[in-house]
Amino acid sequence: MEKVFNKLVRDNIPDIIEKNNEVAVTRILEGKEYLKELYKKLHEECNEVEMAKNKEEITMELADVYEVLLAVMLYNDIKLEEVEASALIKRNKRGGFSKRIYLEKTYDK
Repeated sequence: MEKVFNKLVRDNIPDIIEKNNEVAVTRILEGKEYLKELYKKLHEECNEVEMAKNKEEITMELADVYEVLLAVMLYNDIKLEEVEASALIKRNKRGGFSKRIYLEKTYDK
């Protein structure tokens, strides 16, 4: 039975498929197409975090998000330390999310 996926997968997935007595038809993505698929994968993984039902599932899904973020950083030659420094700057300037503030609207004074 043929199953069509048409999506970016982790590096070992084709080998895992082959070990399950199936044939994996793949190709290597390059350039902007690779980056586009990374962004699609990031959306997919973020949706899976939202759907996770307990701490263990959330942790596993966040690990997937983290892996995609690392790939995006590598593609763009960005070091984790650079992202952490930028996050600290933004946190110091605009705050984080620990206060759980939900902005409903604004209006002129």
